Amino acid sequence: MAADTIPALLREAAERYGDKPAYVEGDTTLTFADLLARVRELAGRLVGHGLAPQERVVIWGPNSIEWVIAALATTYAGATLVPANSRYTAHEVADLVDRTAATTVLVHDGFLGKSQIADLRAASRLETVRAMGNLARLSLDHRGGERHVREVAADEVEARADAVLPDDVADILFTSGTTGRAKGAMSAHRQTIGVARAWAELGGVTADDRYLVVNPFFHSFGYKIGIVVGLLTGATLYPVATFDVDRTMELIERERITLLPGAPTIYQSLLTAPGRASRDLSSLRLAVTGAAVVPVVLIERMREELGIDQVVTAFGMTEAVVVTMCRDGDPAELVATTCGRAIPGMETRIGDGGELLVRGDYVMLGYLDDPEATAEAIDSDGWLHTGDIGELDEAGNLRITDRLKDMYISGGFNVYPAEVEQALMRLDGVDDVAVVGVPDERMGEVGKAFVVGTATADEVVAFAKERLANFKVPRHVEHIDVLPRNLSGKVLKTELRSGS
Repeated sequence: MAADTIPALLREAAERYGDKPAYVEGDTTLTFADLLARVRELAGRLVGHGLAPQERVVIWGPNSIEWVIAALATTYAGATLVPANSRYTAHEVADLVDRTAATTVLVHDGFLGKSQIADLRAASRLETVRAMGNLARLSLDHRGGERHVREVAADEVEARADAVLPDDVADILFTSGTTGRAKGAMSAHRQTIGVARAWAELGGVTADDRYLVVNPFFHSFGYKIGIVVGLLTGATLYPVATFDVDRTMELIERERITLLPGAPTIYQSLLTAPGRASRDLSSLRLAVTGAAVVPVVLIERMREELGIDQVVTAFGMTEAVVVTMCRDGDPAELVATTCGRAIPGMETRIGDGGELLVRGDYVMLGYLDDPEATAEAIDSDGWLHTGDIGELDEAGNLRITDRLKDMYISGGFNVYPAEVEQALMRLDGVDDVAVVGVPDERMGEVGKAFVVGTATADEVVAFAKERLANFKVPRHVEHIDVLPRNLSGKVLKTELRSGS
């Protein structure tokens, strides 16, 4: 019987693949057997610090072997994983901690030259947190005297793993859903594993594959279609903390990387890299892209110039991870202009107003502590209302044509203008503001802020950088006398976009 919890899947992978490399990062190689041992050890320490089943653990850091161990140890101990965007500010992470009542926080202190632990402690009272730790060293620092640190026997750790059920909440990934405030999309173990299995089967992933993971682990794609796919297939994963095109090409050539999923910007960077002609990238066999409009010529160049045999596009969202996917052999035009067909276990249809509706095994359980938003997103028949306007051809291939929401995608990351606007309205000299996504050759889209007031463009950008992750910071600022609004007072963002 196939494993349907993450602890069971990890044990199965260790038994099946044993001494085969599971992760390679720099000079470090970790086998599947080693991975299980490291996860069991950390899970024991988490339990010793008082972590109870179903409690939440926030992990804040870039891709690394330690991130993987921390995430898997969380679920092995029967707790729930809450990944935080590595580029978030301490204020944003503090909000996740407060809203999830997380009892443990693991932070990669010093990433990008910042003092994350000190900043987080300053930004939040951390009332629920009993243990904090430095993710880079997998250390834990007990907080508070209500639960004493204790030694935990191996059989207690295994009992925790045994007690995890397929329908237990494995992870809570934050997304904005249908409004500007972040919501926690909850997925069960069976869902996280099931969607990874469907993707791996469509991609033909095997233990012979070497998978360069540029997609961040805090994102559903890097975590579920990265870490979990590796456990399912025995593929060796190469985590990348920050994308550097020269380093990426060197890794592909030296390690004979076969899988490189990522946003279109990754492949555009490879195609335009000055040193590409001197690199041998012929080992690449599968590339999966999406998250933005993909030019037909990009798909053609990926196949012809990068020599990637299988280039496909897909559509997904945090609330459903992967919904549609192209198949091997689809023509370049179809791959570039559609997101493919529904994957096994999922179905699609077009609802009122052209809105894409999706239903199936991998639609989230719901939003954390928000039954109203859950009911708004998932109707009584189980259809998830995506907020995207789309079309389906006779074969079921999906084409996204517009958004009902104002969300835009910058470098593969969702940006929700309402959140940016809320932050900018706190700046003295900003009387009114609206943010829209505008086209950008490298990032797909970037933010443009239309500002009413006396604050300068430099002041607006600097203020945003202090409070928001870099990908949310507007790249353009335009001053305007008054924002265009309809009779009900809603900003007419279509007018702002058309004038940009």
